[in-house]
Amino acid sequence: MAKTSSNNQRNVKQHISHESGERALIAAIRSRAGRSGGGGLRLGIGDDCAILRPPAGHEIVVTTDLSLEQVHFRRDWHPPESVGHRCLARGLSDLAAMGSKPLGAFLSIALPPELTIREKGKSWLDRFLDGLLALADQAGVPLAGGDTAQSPSLAARGGMQSGLAAADIVLVGSVKQGRALLRSGARAGDKIYVTGNLGGAAAELLAIGRHPEKFAGAHKMQAGHPHLFPAPRILIASRLASARRIHSAIDVSDGLSTDLAHICEESGVAAEIDAEAIPIHPLALQAELDGWVASALGLALHGGEDYELLFTAAKGVQIPRRVASVEVHAIGQIVARRGRRPSIVLRQRDGKTTALESGGWEHFSAQ
Repeated sequence: MAKTSSNNQRNVKQHISHESGERALIAAIRSRAGRSGGGGLRLGIGDDCAILRPPAGHEIVVTTDLSLEQVHFRRDWHPPESVGHRCLARGLSDLAAMGSKPLGAFLSIALPPELTIREKGKSWLDRFLDGLLALADQAGVPLAGGDTAQSPSLAARGGMQSGLAAADIVLVGSVKQGRALLRSGARAGDKIYVTGNLGGAAAELLAIGRHPEKFAGAHKMQAGHPHLFPAPRILIASRLASARRIHSAIDVSDGLSTDLAHICEESGVAAEIDAEAIPIHPLALQAELDGWVASALGLALHGGEDYELLFTAAKGVQIPRRVASVEVHAIGQIVARRGRRPSIVLRQRDGKTTALESGGWEHFSAQ
């Protein structure tokens, strides 16, 4: 978009007519992206590069996140609006974890040609952009550029196959110099906090897998869909970061057990969390009642993709119970790392403790 695909990529586009080719596709995206303005964008789609203007006294933060069909979404499970929303939400959540404000988003997308064909007024791509740009408008982040390509329709040995969709989002944000929230700032004695509820995204994904047809009509951002339409905590993180109340932070993308372990590893500390204090999403509780999972707590600890904010702050610091209308929960404390002691300990109501192993998602693992 800010930069078009290479000649090699153009050469494989024999199935797309001139009228509906890459230039027309980019022009259509450009016309729609104009609706998501604001931020520090000086020059957007149309040139070789975009130009961003960060506020004076701020540092630049950059994140990238890949959404790949059959890994991060399925066309038969996820409405296109959800795929677009989630593509952007993942990157916005990373910015939130750093306490930064978004300046611009860059979307690179590879699609099989059939996803650009309009049927009944809209193509799969049109609806994908509906979801992405609705969240962009809400977050005040302009779509500043990117790239387009046609997915290959040939397997490695030359046999025909259906092309897969892939979307990579790059987000650029800014944060006041020296104010970025890091994973490495946790200190022994800190209290551990998490926003919202956990386990809802994993529970909704279970429901989608059982009855995907029931979710086909979920086209817009709405409460009650923590997996299809997660809410990145940009405003909460920005407010807490500006007040200089937080020592460390991360977003809950891979699961509480895994993401808290990242903080412990980067900060050289350990953690104790209280099982009774962990806020469990109603959908996770229902999944346990329905017999879908053995434990709602297990979904809250390991489910992932909740995109809540996990952070630590000094014990004496007053953290509001609600920030930007979202509940904030104290769930444990940071302790000093000692010998072979587990990095994370889970304390039950009866006082018994067990080691909490990282059980969230990890690419290239054996799970």
